[in-house]
Amino acid sequence: MAVQAGDTQPRTGAHAVVADALSRTGAHKKVELDPARRPDVLFRVRHEDGEQISAWWMIGAFATVSCGVIALLSFIPGGH
Repeated sequence: MAVQAGDTQPRTGAHAVVADALSRTGAHKKVELDPARRPDVLFRVRHEDGEQISAWWMIGAFATVSCGVIALLSFIPGGH
């Protein structure tokens, strides 16, 4: 979660500590980059707050991985 430049209220305790330190030292506030916009991030997608992926994606991923493991284990000799 990136802090907007115009925010006057800190969102977490850590933001409050940083804001307090910046106000005491007179240092300039560092502009935070959105983590989803970094060039080294390939597959991360920025969603709206509160938006979640469907649980069916996780169920499908579990079923796919489970079937893949069972298929690979079937190649191991010595089973009944």
